[in-house]
Amino acid sequence: MSQLLTVAKPRRNTELLLLILALSLATMANALVNLNLGRTFDNDFYTQIAILAVLSIGFHIALRIKAKYADPVILPVVVALNGIGLAVIHRLDITSGDTAGQRQWMWTSLAVVAAIAVIWFLRDHRILRRYTYISLLASVVLLVLPLVPGISAGNVNGATVWIAIGPFTFQPGEIAKITLAIFFAGYLSSNRDLILLAGKKIGKLQLPRARDLAPMIVAWLASVGVLVFQRDLGSSILFFGLFMVMIYVATSRISWILIGLALIAVGGVAAYQIFPHVTRRIDVWVNALDPEYIGAAGGSFQVVEGLFGLANGGLIGTGFGQGSPDTVPLANSDMIIASIGEELGLVGLFAVLSLYTLFISRGFRAALGTRDAFGKLLAVGLSFAVALQCFIIIGGVTRLIPLTGLTTPFLAAGGSSLLANWIIVALILKISDAARRPIDVSNTPEPSASGPQEHDTKLEVTKP
Repeated sequence: MSQLLTVAKPRRNTELLLLILALSLATMANALVNLNLGRTFDNDFYTQIAILAVLSIGFHIALRIKAKYADPVILPVVVALNGIGLAVIHRLDITSGDTAGQRQWMWTSLAVVAAIAVIWFLRDHRILRRYTYISLLASVVLLVLPLVPGISAGNVNGATVWIAIGPFTFQPGEIAKITLAIFFAGYLSSNRDLILLAGKKIGKLQLPRARDLAPMIVAWLASVGVLVFQRDLGSSILFFGLFMVMIYVATSRISWILIGLALIAVGGVAAYQIFPHVTRRIDVWVNALDPEYIGAAGGSFQVVEGLFGLANGGLIGTGFGQGSPDTVPLANSDMIIASIGEELGLVGLFAVLSLYTLFISRGFRAALGTRDAFGKLLAVGLSFAVALQCFIIIGGVTRLIPLTGLTTPFLAAGGSSLLANWIIVALILKISDAARRPIDVSNTPEPSASGPQEHDTKLEVTKP
Protein backbone atom coordinates (compact mmCIF):
# COMPACT_ATOMS: atom_id res chain seq x y z
CA MET A 1 0.00 0.00 0.00
CA SER A 2 1.34 3.44 -0.92
CA GLN A 3 2.67 5.62 1.86
CA LEU A 4 2.49 9.38 1.32
CA LEU A 5 4.85 11.84 2.99
CA THR A 6 2.47 14.76 2.51
CA VAL A 7 -1.23 15.18 2.02
CA ALA A 8 -1.57 18.15 -0.32
CA LYS A 9 -4.95 19.64 -1.04
CA PRO A 10 -5.82 20.27 -4.68
CA ARG A 11 -7.61 23.57 -3.84
CA ARG A 12 -9.47 23.61 -7.15
CA ASN A 13 -12.59 24.96 -5.41
CA THR A 14 -10.51 27.89 -4.15
CA GLU A 15 -9.39 28.47 -7.72
CA LEU A 16 -12.99 28.39 -8.95
CA LEU A 17 -14.05 31.00 -6.39
CA LEU A 18 -11.13 33.27 -7.32
CA LEU A 19 -11.89 32.71 -10.99
CA ILE A 20 -15.47 33.90 -10.49
CA LEU A 21 -14.09 37.07 -8.84
CA ALA A 22 -11.68 37.59 -11.75
CA LEU A 23 -14.47 37.18 -14.31
CA SER A 24 -16.64 39.59 -12.31
CA LEU A 25 -13.81 42.13 -12.40
CA ALA A 26 -13.47 41.76 -16.19
CA THR A 27 -17.24 42.08 -16.62
CA MET A 28 -17.45 45.22 -14.47
CA ALA A 29 -14.52 46.80 -16.32
CA ASN A 30 -16.21 46.26 -19.69
CA ALA A 31 -19.55 47.43 -18.28
CA LEU A 32 -17.99 50.66 -16.96
CA VAL A 33 -16.51 51.35 -20.39
CA ASN A 34 -19.93 51.09 -22.01
CA LEU A 35 -21.72 53.09 -19.30
CA ASN A 36 -19.22 55.95 -19.21
CA LEU A 37 -19.11 56.22 -23.00
CA GLY A 38 -22.89 56.08 -23.40
CA ARG A 39 -23.01 52.72 -25.14
CA THR A 40 -25.65 50.04 -24.67
CA PHE A 41 -25.05 46.48 -23.54
CA ASP A 42 -25.39 44.90 -26.96
CA ASN A 43 -25.00 41.29 -28.04
CA ASP A 44 -21.24 41.76 -28.50
CA PHE A 45 -20.86 42.63 -24.82
CA TYR A 46 -22.65 39.51 -23.60
CA THR A 47 -21.01 37.29 -26.21
CA GLN A 48 -17.49 38.41 -25.32
CA ILE A 49 -18.03 37.98 -21.59
CA ALA A 50 -19.49 34.53 -22.24
CA ILE A 51 -16.46 33.59 -24.35
CA LEU A 52 -14.05 34.66 -21.60
CA ALA A 53 -16.08 32.74 -19.01
CA VAL A 54 -16.19 29.56 -21.13
CA LEU A 55 -12.46 29.72 -21.85
CA SER A 56 -11.60 30.30 -18.19
CA ILE A 57 -13.88 27.56 -16.87
CA GLY A 58 -12.59 25.24 -19.58
CA PHE A 59 -9.03 25.87 -18.39
CA HIS A 60 -10.15 25.27 -14.82
CA ILE A 61 -11.73 21.93 -15.78
CA ALA A 62 -8.55 20.90 -17.60
CA LEU A 63 -6.60 21.59 -14.40
CA ARG A 64 -9.07 19.54 -12.35
CA ILE A 65 -8.46 16.56 -14.64
CA LYS A 66 -4.80 16.86 -15.65
CA ALA A 67 -3.11 19.01 -12.98
CA LYS A 68 -5.34 19.00 -9.91
CA TYR A 69 -2.52 20.04 -7.54
CA ALA A 70 -1.53 23.09 -9.60
CA ASP A 71 -1.35 26.49 -7.91
CA PRO A 72 -4.93 27.78 -7.41
CA VAL A 73 -4.02 31.48 -7.66
CA ILE A 74 -2.19 31.76 -10.98
CA LEU A 75 -5.13 31.21 -13.36
CA PRO A 76 -7.49 33.74 -11.69
CA VAL A 77 -4.72 36.38 -11.62
CA VAL A 78 -4.00 35.95 -15.32
CA VAL A 79 -7.72 36.00 -16.23
CA ALA A 80 -8.08 39.25 -14.28
CA LEU A 81 -5.12 40.84 -16.10
CA ASN A 82 -6.34 39.63 -19.49
CA GLY A 83 -9.86 40.87 -18.76
CA ILE A 84 -8.63 44.33 -17.73
CA GLY A 85 -6.54 44.52 -20.89
CA LEU A 86 -9.54 43.62 -23.06
CA ALA A 87 -11.61 46.34 -21.37
CA VAL A 88 -8.92 49.01 -21.87
CA ILE A 89 -8.39 48.08 -25.52
CA HIS A 90 -12.17 48.11 -26.10
CA ARG A 91 -12.35 51.57 -24.52
CA LEU A 92 -9.58 52.86 -26.82
CA ASP A 93 -11.26 51.33 -29.88
CA ILE A 94 -14.44 53.28 -29.19
CA THR A 95 -12.71 56.67 -29.40
CA SER A 96 -10.15 55.80 -32.08
CA GLY A 97 -12.32 53.69 -34.37
CA ASP A 98 -9.75 50.89 -34.37
CA THR A 99 -10.58 47.16 -34.32
CA ALA A 100 -7.73 46.03 -32.06
CA GLY A 101 -10.24 44.77 -29.50
CA GLN A 102 -11.72 42.24 -31.93
CA ARG A 103 -8.26 40.94 -32.81
CA GLN A 104 -7.39 40.74 -29.10
CA TRP A 105 -10.48 38.62 -28.42
CA MET A 106 -9.49 36.29 -31.24
CA TRP A 107 -5.93 35.96 -29.93
CA THR A 108 -7.18 35.49 -26.37
CA SER A 109 -9.31 32.56 -27.49
CA LEU A 110 -6.42 31.03 -29.44
CA ALA A 111 -3.96 31.59 -26.58
CA VAL A 112 -6.19 30.01 -23.91
CA VAL A 113 -6.93 27.01 -26.15
CA ALA A 114 -3.18 26.57 -26.74
CA ALA A 115 -2.55 26.74 -22.99
CA ILE A 116 -5.26 24.15 -22.33
CA ALA A 117 -3.62 21.91 -24.94
CA VAL A 118 -0.31 22.19 -23.07
CA ILE A 119 -2.01 21.22 -19.81
CA TRP A 120 -3.82 18.33 -21.47
CA PHE A 121 -1.07 16.78 -23.62
CA LEU A 122 2.12 17.56 -21.68
CA ARG A 123 2.12 14.64 -19.25
CA ASP A 124 5.16 15.87 -17.31
CA HIS A 125 7.22 19.03 -17.65
CA ARG A 126 10.42 16.97 -17.46
CA ILE A 127 9.68 15.57 -20.92
CA LEU A 128 10.84 18.95 -22.26
CA ARG A 129 14.35 18.19 -21.05
CA ARG A 130 14.71 15.72 -23.90
CA TYR A 131 14.53 18.65 -26.32
CA THR A 132 17.28 20.81 -24.83
CA TYR A 133 19.31 21.25 -28.00
CA ILE A 134 16.29 21.16 -30.27
CA SER A 135 15.03 24.14 -28.23
CA LEU A 136 18.30 25.95 -28.91
CA LEU A 137 17.96 25.30 -32.63
CA ALA A 138 14.32 26.39 -32.56
CA SER A 139 15.32 29.60 -30.76
CA VAL A 140 17.87 30.49 -33.42
CA VAL A 141 15.39 29.74 -36.22
CA LEU A 142 12.66 31.82 -34.56
CA LEU A 143 14.99 34.78 -34.13
CA VAL A 144 16.20 34.60 -37.74
CA LEU A 145 12.74 34.25 -39.32
CA PRO A 146 11.95 38.02 -39.34
CA LEU A 147 15.04 38.55 -41.51
CA VAL A 148 14.06 35.97 -44.15
CA PRO A 149 12.88 37.60 -47.40
CA GLY A 150 9.37 36.63 -48.39
CA ILE A 151 7.98 36.19 -44.91
CA SER A 152 9.55 39.20 -43.17
CA ALA A 153 7.07 41.97 -42.42
CA GLY A 154 9.88 44.51 -42.78
CA ASN A 155 10.56 47.40 -40.47
CA VAL A 156 7.62 48.02 -38.15
CA ASN A 157 7.94 50.91 -35.68
CA GLY A 158 11.72 50.85 -36.05
CA ALA A 159 12.25 47.10 -35.50
CA THR A 160 12.36 44.06 -37.79
CA VAL A 161 10.79 41.46 -35.52
CA TRP A 162 7.62 40.46 -37.37
CA ILE A 163 6.77 37.87 -39.99
CA ALA A 164 3.75 38.10 -42.27
CA ILE A 165 1.69 35.03 -43.20
CA GLY A 166 -1.15 36.13 -45.44
CA PRO A 167 -3.14 38.82 -43.60
CA PHE A 168 -1.64 37.86 -40.24
CA THR A 169 1.56 39.05 -38.59
CA PHE A 170 3.43 37.25 -35.83
CA GLN A 171 6.47 37.98 -33.65
CA PRO A 172 8.54 34.76 -33.37
CA GLY A 173 10.76 36.27 -30.67
CA GLU A 174 7.89 35.90 -28.19
CA ILE A 175 7.99 32.12 -28.60
CA ALA A 176 11.80 32.21 -28.56
CA LYS A 177 11.82 33.34 -24.93
CA ILE A 178 10.11 30.04 -24.04
CA THR A 179 12.43 27.85 -26.13
CA LEU A 180 15.47 29.68 -24.77
CA ALA A 181 14.26 29.10 -21.21
CA ILE A 182 13.82 25.38 -21.96
CA PHE A 183 17.33 25.22 -23.43
CA PHE A 184 18.96 27.06 -20.52
CA ALA A 185 17.10 24.91 -17.98
CA GLY A 186 18.04 21.67 -19.73
CA TYR A 187 21.67 22.58 -20.33
CA LEU A 188 22.34 24.03 -16.88
CA SER A 189 20.63 21.20 -15.00
CA SER A 190 22.80 18.69 -16.88
CA ASN A 191 26.10 20.59 -16.76
CA ARG A 192 25.89 22.41 -13.44
CA ASP A 193 28.75 20.45 -11.87
CA LEU A 194 31.06 21.11 -14.81
CA ILE A 195 30.28 24.81 -14.73
CA LEU A 196 30.91 24.92 -10.97
CA LEU A 197 34.10 22.87 -10.80
CA ALA A 198 35.89 23.08 -14.13
CA GLY A 199 37.76 25.99 -15.69
CA LYS A 200 40.20 28.66 -14.65
CA LYS A 201 39.99 30.69 -11.48
CA ILE A 202 40.80 34.41 -11.64
CA GLY A 203 40.86 35.78 -8.12
CA LYS A 204 37.53 34.80 -6.60
CA LEU A 205 35.89 34.28 -9.98
CA GLN A 206 35.50 30.64 -11.07
CA LEU A 207 35.16 30.47 -14.86
CA PRO A 208 33.82 27.44 -16.77
CA ARG A 209 35.64 25.73 -19.60
CA ALA A 210 34.98 27.31 -22.98
CA ARG A 211 33.70 24.06 -24.47
CA ASP A 212 31.13 23.71 -21.66
CA LEU A 213 29.90 27.25 -22.16
CA ALA A 214 29.93 27.19 -25.98
CA PRO A 215 26.23 26.31 -26.49
CA MET A 216 25.21 29.11 -24.13
CA ILE A 217 27.46 31.56 -25.96
CA VAL A 218 25.65 30.63 -29.18
CA ALA A 219 22.32 31.44 -27.54
CA TRP A 220 23.70 34.69 -26.16
CA LEU A 221 25.07 35.71 -29.57
CA ALA A 222 21.62 35.04 -31.02
CA SER A 223 20.12 37.49 -28.54
CA VAL A 224 22.78 40.07 -29.38
CA GLY A 225 21.93 39.56 -33.03
CA VAL A 226 18.41 40.74 -32.23
CA LEU A 227 19.88 44.11 -31.27
CA VAL A 228 22.20 44.34 -34.27
CA PHE A 229 20.02 43.04 -37.10
CA GLN A 230 16.47 43.48 -35.83
CA ARG A 231 17.03 46.75 -33.97
CA ASP A 232 15.00 45.44 -31.01
CA LEU A 233 16.62 46.71 -27.83
CA GLY A 234 13.92 45.40 -25.49
CA SER A 235 14.08 41.78 -26.65
CA SER A 236 17.88 41.84 -26.56
CA ILE A 237 17.81 42.94 -22.91
CA LEU A 238 15.15 40.34 -22.13
CA PHE A 239 17.11 37.43 -23.60
CA PHE A 240 20.39 38.42 -21.98
CA GLY A 241 18.70 38.98 -18.61
CA LEU A 242 17.06 35.55 -18.85
CA PHE A 243 20.47 34.00 -19.56
CA MET A 244 22.15 35.69 -16.60
CA VAL A 245 19.43 34.92 -14.04
CA MET A 246 19.18 31.26 -14.93
CA ILE A 247 22.93 30.67 -14.78
CA TYR A 248 23.05 32.47 -11.42
CA VAL A 249 20.21 30.35 -10.04
CA ALA A 250 21.94 27.19 -11.31
CA THR A 251 25.35 28.02 -9.80
CA SER A 252 24.50 30.37 -6.88
CA ARG A 253 27.65 32.33 -7.67
CA ILE A 254 27.61 36.11 -7.40
CA SER A 255 30.51 36.19 -9.88
CA TRP A 256 28.04 35.59 -12.72
CA ILE A 257 26.09 38.69 -11.71
CA LEU A 258 29.29 40.75 -11.69
CA ILE A 259 30.32 39.38 -15.08
CA GLY A 260 26.84 40.11 -16.42
CA LEU A 261 26.83 43.68 -15.15
CA ALA A 262 30.26 44.24 -16.69
CA LEU A 263 29.06 42.87 -20.04
CA ILE A 264 25.94 45.05 -19.88
CA ALA A 265 28.05 48.14 -19.18
CA VAL A 266 30.52 47.41 -21.98
CA GLY A 267 27.78 46.37 -24.41
CA GLY A 268 25.64 49.38 -23.54
CA VAL A 269 28.43 51.87 -24.19
CA ALA A 270 29.39 50.11 -27.43
CA ALA A 271 25.77 49.99 -28.63
CA TYR A 272 25.32 53.69 -27.85
CA GLN A 273 28.38 54.55 -29.90
CA ILE A 274 27.73 52.18 -32.83
CA PHE A 275 23.98 51.84 -33.37
CA PRO A 276 21.98 55.00 -34.19
CA HIS A 277 18.68 53.55 -32.95
CA VAL A 278 20.20 52.87 -29.52
CA THR A 279 21.71 56.37 -29.47
CA ARG A 280 18.31 57.85 -30.24
CA ARG A 281 16.60 55.84 -27.50
CA ILE A 282 19.09 57.01 -24.89
CA ASP A 283 19.01 60.64 -26.04
CA VAL A 284 15.21 60.69 -25.98
CA TRP A 285 15.23 59.22 -22.47
CA VAL A 286 17.73 61.74 -21.10
CA ASN A 287 16.27 64.77 -22.89
CA ALA A 288 12.60 63.77 -22.96
CA LEU A 289 11.28 67.19 -21.86
CA ASP A 290 13.50 69.17 -24.23
CA PRO A 291 11.22 70.84 -26.87
CA GLU A 292 13.72 69.85 -29.54
CA TYR A 293 13.13 66.16 -28.80
CA ILE A 294 9.38 66.42 -28.16
CA GLY A 295 8.64 67.71 -31.65
CA ALA A 296 11.23 65.70 -33.55
CA ALA A 297 10.27 62.68 -35.67
CA GLY A 298 10.75 59.59 -33.53
CA GLY A 299 11.33 61.89 -30.54
CA SER A 300 9.96 61.92 -27.01
CA PHE A 301 6.36 62.95 -27.76
CA GLN A 302 5.06 59.48 -26.89
CA VAL A 303 6.94 59.32 -23.58
CA VAL A 304 5.94 62.85 -22.55
CA GLU A 305 2.26 62.32 -23.42
CA GLY A 306 2.32 59.13 -21.37
CA LEU A 307 3.78 60.99 -18.38
CA PHE A 308 1.13 63.70 -18.67
CA GLY A 309 -1.55 61.00 -18.84
CA LEU A 310 -0.24 59.40 -15.64
CA ALA A 311 -0.17 62.81 -13.95
CA ASN A 312 -3.72 63.53 -15.12
CA GLY A 313 -4.92 60.30 -13.54
CA GLY A 314 -3.78 61.32 -10.08
CA LEU A 315 -4.64 59.02 -7.20
CA ILE A 316 -7.96 57.50 -8.26
CA GLY A 317 -8.01 58.24 -11.98
CA THR A 318 -10.48 59.97 -14.27
CA GLY A 319 -12.62 56.85 -14.71
CA PHE A 320 -13.03 54.60 -17.73
CA GLY A 321 -13.90 56.73 -20.75
CA GLN A 322 -13.34 60.02 -18.90
CA GLY A 323 -9.69 60.59 -19.83
CA SER A 324 -7.79 61.10 -23.08
CA PRO A 325 -5.43 58.11 -23.32
CA ASP A 326 -6.06 57.87 -27.06
CA THR A 327 -3.89 60.96 -27.62
CA VAL A 328 -0.82 58.88 -26.76
CA PRO A 329 0.68 56.98 -29.72
CA LEU A 330 0.29 53.19 -29.41
CA ALA A 331 -1.93 53.65 -26.35
CA ASN A 332 -3.29 50.09 -26.59
CA SER A 333 0.10 48.37 -26.84
CA ASP A 334 3.38 50.00 -25.80
CA MET A 335 1.66 52.64 -23.66
CA ILE A 336 -1.26 50.72 -22.18
CA ILE A 337 0.17 51.25 -18.68
CA ALA A 338 -0.17 55.02 -19.22
CA SER A 339 -3.77 54.47 -20.36
CA ILE A 340 -4.54 52.49 -17.21
CA GLY A 341 -2.76 55.02 -15.01
CA GLU A 342 -4.79 57.91 -16.43
CA GLU A 343 -8.24 56.35 -16.10
CA LEU A 344 -7.73 54.14 -13.03
CA GLY A 345 -5.18 56.33 -11.27
CA LEU A 346 -2.32 55.35 -9.01
CA VAL A 347 -4.61 53.04 -7.03
CA GLY A 348 -5.63 51.11 -10.13
CA LEU A 349 -2.07 50.95 -11.41
CA PHE A 350 -0.84 49.59 -8.09
CA ALA A 351 -3.61 46.98 -8.20
CA VAL A 352 -2.39 45.85 -11.62
CA LEU A 353 1.22 45.75 -10.41
CA SER A 354 0.09 43.73 -7.40
CA LEU A 355 -1.47 41.16 -9.72
CA TYR A 356 1.82 40.88 -11.60
CA THR A 357 3.72 40.54 -8.33
CA LEU A 358 1.36 37.79 -7.19
CA PHE A 359 1.75 35.89 -10.46
CA ILE A 360 5.55 36.12 -10.43
CA SER A 361 5.84 35.15 -6.77
CA ARG A 362 3.64 32.09 -7.30
CA GLY A 363 5.88 31.10 -10.20
CA PHE A 364 8.93 31.33 -7.93
CA ARG A 365 7.05 29.35 -5.29
CA ALA A 366 6.48 26.58 -7.82
CA ALA A 367 10.22 26.62 -8.57
CA LEU A 368 11.08 26.28 -4.89
CA GLY A 369 8.65 23.40 -4.40
CA THR A 370 9.48 21.19 -7.36
CA ARG A 371 11.92 18.35 -6.78
CA ASP A 372 13.90 18.34 -10.04
CA ALA A 373 16.58 20.82 -11.09
CA PHE A 374 15.18 21.21 -14.61
CA GLY A 375 11.75 22.19 -13.28
CA LYS A 376 13.24 24.64 -10.80
CA LEU A 377 15.27 26.39 -13.47
CA LEU A 378 12.44 26.41 -16.00
CA ALA A 379 9.92 27.88 -13.54
CA VAL A 380 12.40 30.54 -12.44
CA GLY A 381 13.28 31.39 -16.04
CA LEU A 382 9.69 31.68 -17.24
CA SER A 383 8.61 33.70 -14.19
CA PHE A 384 11.59 36.00 -14.49
CA ALA A 385 10.92 36.51 -18.21
CA VAL A 386 7.49 37.93 -17.32
CA ALA A 387 8.97 39.99 -14.46
CA LEU A 388 11.73 41.47 -16.60
CA GLN A 389 9.32 42.20 -19.43
CA CYS A 390 7.08 44.11 -17.00
CA PHE A 391 10.05 46.03 -15.60
CA ILE A 392 11.38 46.98 -19.04
CA ILE A 393 8.09 48.29 -20.43
CA ILE A 394 6.73 49.89 -17.24
CA GLY A 395 10.14 51.41 -16.51
CA GLY A 396 10.16 52.86 -20.02
CA VAL A 397 6.64 54.32 -19.74
CA THR A 398 7.49 55.98 -16.41
CA ARG A 399 10.88 57.14 -17.77
CA LEU A 400 12.85 55.10 -15.25
CA ILE A 401 14.75 53.54 -18.15
CA PRO A 402 14.70 54.12 -21.94
CA LEU A 403 11.42 53.09 -23.58
CA THR A 404 11.58 49.92 -25.69
CA GLY A 405 9.06 48.09 -27.83
CA LEU A 406 8.10 45.21 -25.54
CA THR A 407 4.47 44.49 -24.76
CA THR A 408 2.95 44.48 -21.28
CA PRO A 409 2.12 40.80 -20.57
CA PHE A 410 -1.59 39.89 -20.81
CA LEU A 411 -2.66 43.55 -20.99
CA ALA A 412 -1.32 45.03 -24.22
CA ALA A 413 -2.68 44.46 -27.70
CA GLY A 414 -0.51 41.87 -29.40
CA GLY A 415 -1.41 38.33 -30.38
CA SER A 416 2.03 36.72 -30.36
CA SER A 417 2.78 38.09 -26.89
CA LEU A 418 -0.57 36.88 -25.57
CA LEU A 419 -0.06 33.41 -27.03
CA ALA A 420 3.46 33.07 -25.60
CA ASN A 421 2.49 34.30 -22.14
CA TRP A 422 -0.50 31.96 -21.85
CA ILE A 423 1.79 29.05 -22.77
CA ILE A 424 4.12 30.24 -20.00
CA VAL A 425 1.16 30.13 -17.61
CA ALA A 426 0.41 26.53 -18.62
CA LEU A 427 4.04 25.44 -18.14
CA ILE A 428 4.28 27.06 -14.70
CA LEU A 429 1.00 25.40 -13.68
CA LYS A 430 2.35 21.99 -14.76
CA ILE A 431 5.49 22.57 -12.69
CA SER A 432 3.47 23.72 -9.68
CA ASP A 433 1.32 20.58 -9.99
CA ALA A 434 4.47 18.46 -9.78
CA ALA A 435 5.71 20.55 -6.84
CA ARG A 436 2.53 20.20 -4.77
CA ARG A 437 1.67 16.61 -5.70
CA PRO A 438 2.15 14.20 -2.77
CA ILE A 439 5.28 12.03 -2.87
CA ASP A 440 4.56 8.33 -3.21
CA VAL A 441 7.40 6.71 -1.25
CA SER A 442 6.61 3.18 -2.40
CA ASN A 443 6.61 4.13 -6.08
CA THR A 444 9.23 6.76 -6.93
CA PRO A 445 11.19 5.50 -9.94
CA GLU A 446 14.39 7.23 -10.99
CA PRO A 447 14.43 7.05 -14.79
CA SER A 448 17.19 8.25 -17.08
CA ALA A 449 17.58 11.78 -18.42
CA SER A 450 15.56 10.84 -21.47
CA GLY A 451 12.54 9.89 -19.38
CA PRO A 452 9.79 12.16 -18.12
CA GLN A 453 10.05 11.04 -14.48
CA GLU A 454 13.56 12.24 -13.72
CA HIS A 455 14.55 13.45 -10.26
CA ASP A 456 18.05 14.90 -10.22
CA THR A 457 17.97 16.66 -6.87
CA LYS A 458 17.49 15.28 -3.40
CA LEU A 459 14.02 14.29 -2.36
CA GLU A 460 12.26 16.94 -0.33
CA VAL A 461 9.01 17.02 1.62
CA THR A 462 6.67 19.58 0.09
CA LYS A 463 4.06 21.61 1.88
CA PRO A 464 0.47 21.61 0.71
